[in-house]
Amino acid sequence: MPAPADLPFDMDSLPPAVREAFATMQAKVTGLEAQTERQDYLIAELRHALYGKRSEQLAPDERQLAFEDLETAVAEAEAARAALAERNADGRPRRPAAKRNLGHLPDHLPRIEQVIEPAQKICPCGCTDMVTIGEDRAERLDIVPARFQVIVTIRPRYACRRCDAGIIQADTPNWLIEGGLPTEGTLAHVAVSKYADHLPLYRQCQIYGRGGVDLDRSTLAKWCGVAAYHLAPVVDRMLVHLKRSGRLFMDETRAPVLDPKAGKTKTGYLWAVTRDDRGWGGGDPPAVVFTYAPGRHGRHAMDILTGFEGILQVDGYTGYDALAEPKRVGGMPLTLAYCWAHSRRKLHDIYQKDGSEIAAEGLRRIAQIYKIEASVRGRSPEERLAARQARSAPLIADFRLWLTHQRSRISAKSRLGEKLGYIHRHWDGLQIFLSDGRVEMDTNPVENTIRPLTLNRKNALFAGHDEGGRTWARLASLIETCKLNAIDPYAYLRETLTAIANGHPAARIDDLMPWAFQKPSS
Repeated sequence: MPAPADLPFDMDSLPPAVREAFATMQAKVTGLEAQTERQDYLIAELRHALYGKRSEQLAPDERQLAFEDLETAVAEAEAARAALAERNADGRPRRPAAKRNLGHLPDHLPRIEQVIEPAQKICPCGCTDMVTIGEDRAERLDIVPARFQVIVTIRPRYACRRCDAGIIQADTPNWLIEGGLPTEGTLAHVAVSKYADHLPLYRQCQIYGRGGVDLDRSTLAKWCGVAAYHLAPVVDRMLVHLKRSGRLFMDETRAPVLDPKAGKTKTGYLWAVTRDDRGWGGGDPPAVVFTYAPGRHGRHAMDILTGFEGILQVDGYTGYDALAEPKRVGGMPLTLAYCWAHSRRKLHDIYQKDGSEIAAEGLRRIAQIYKIEASVRGRSPEERLAARQARSAPLIADFRLWLTHQRSRISAKSRLGEKLGYIHRHWDGLQIFLSDGRVEMDTNPVENTIRPLTLNRKNALFAGHDEGGRTWARLASLIETCKLNAIDPYAYLRETLTAIANGHPAARIDDLMPWAFQKPSS
């Protein structure tokens, strides 16, 4: 809108009401322009976070936080702009157009109907009452914050009026913590909040306090310990199931643990054993079992995998080498299939720092192989193997020639030489996927199961003791396996703890596996 000095007429000559309306419109346009400029800036920032240069991109967790805040700011700017636009010429608000949500709300959610009737249902001419000819329905999602309730168990006592034959009374129900405060549902909620939603126990205490329930952090810790103790046989049985597979993934991640004697933290490790056959349509359900160990020595992997014989997909950590040796303790030597994603990262680190054209060429060659893998994901092992032999094997052979040529030209002690040497040392294991359609190109399935643990580590900082690390491993095993099988961890833990409290027979422990849990019908 032109400024007053640029108008073809004199503002002072206009009636006061017109001048006031013009000033209102001018202020509205100025506000809209400012909001549009802010909105455009925020959208540009969001696009940069999504598609900006890799060297400027954030870590996955940091990126999620950036997305949340930027998307929140964009929504705020859009709301402010809409509020300015949705005013009449006189400045009064007008009803905005209805906005429809994409998708629909799940059918299993309870519906509370709110019927809004007109103030009058008599025909405007007064002839008679009007009748219903239809209706409009709109659904919105409402959330009721978690509320506390007390379950009062009453056991009446009965006696005969005519004789003294005795008193009868129902037995006390079985509870996991006899005489304790929590129900099995409460135990499940505390565990899921800590190990799935990454809420340390002291923060949970603060949340409960706002609801008028004062619980000490040590009390919640004891509850988690009791739950982990009773669930330990279930986790142990899960590992037995996994070790019957012909192929597994393994990886390890740091689990800082407080060392009371030293007054500081020490580095423990959570070792993950993962089964995920979805890449080739296998019938076994996906699962992961974490085992806490006080260190990263290869003997821990040896102990965990006792009894397993087959193909193990791992990264290049030397601690796994003993598993493939003829003198392996706990079974026959394993076949180690190495990870192309780790090889790619080695080259990417060089390219990101130095812009090396050799590293860039290696990345392009690996990307071609991954493109073929994407086209056969989910197909049978036979189909995957045929496609790999026909399309991937020639690329792998060319990569080998390229790798040998580049290593002959580059010092083995240079940073790039070291990365190329890493690929060369693991070459035999990197080719396993060409001879077995069940094998993946990388260890991403196990890394994906470990990623939530890193969030818990950031929020909780460290476990308070080695036993706390074992509790963490047990509960994380069940929670992450539930997530792999699209099962609500809270519902599973509540029902499983209830079954254990009621004396579920050990002979039927397989019924308590997360993948055997019956989802409630919607």
